[in-house]
Amino acid sequence: MTAIGSHNIVWGDTLSQIAARYGSSVSTLMSLNSQIRDPDLIYAGDTLRLSDDTNDANADGTGPVSGPETVAGPRTVSGNNAAAIAEQFLGRNAGELKHSDELPMQSWVPNNVNCANFVSACLQKAGLINAGQASASVDVLAGNLKGAGWQTVSLQNARPGDVVLMQRDGQSHVVLFAGFENGQPKFIGSNNVNADGSQRVSWGGASGRYEIITPPR
Repeated sequence: MTAIGSHNIVWGDTLSQIAARYGSSVSTLMSLNSQIRDPDLIYAGDTLRLSDDTNDANADGTGPVSGPETVAGPRTVSGNNAAAIAEQFLGRNAGELKHSDELPMQSWVPNNVNCANFVSACLQKAGLINAGQASASVDVLAGNLKGAGWQTVSLQNARPGDVVLMQRDGQSHVVLFAGFENGQPKFIGSNNVNADGSQRVSWGGASGRYEIITPPR
């Protein structure tokens, strides 16, 4: 069959699965969606074109799928979601990850304070900041982002990949907003969850009062 209309990506989707579902191919979908540069890297909340016929857009009658991971409204940078990038590293220790070439993390940062180091690297990987704006310091990173026009947004208006800032016991921490699940907000970041106090990429990391900041929209 010939694919028509569009598909709203949700968590768990892969490009090959979507192609098979609509009788298309990975190469065809990539040619129709210029935001996809890596066939193994697609983002929940994005919409894929399934046909080169513009008259067929949304021909299947679907709009944005309501649910935990759907992103409402236009995206500032199509196809770039720092939280989805972070999810690829779930379970990895920051002490190991910072020495790999997978993310632009600073290797000198102590293993128990890599939260800003990790978030900065995910933002860079997503193309939302440059190396000069990245920082292993939560406060410096927050200042750089706000200086670049990032603004405070309510939880209800947050989008996956927005940055979550908090102060706990006099210390700063930062994670990424990753959408909602069963009506509850999800966060992901480099958190102090190891027995020795070092950090590992994990869900959570935000509690109490926190500030969510989003790129210019």
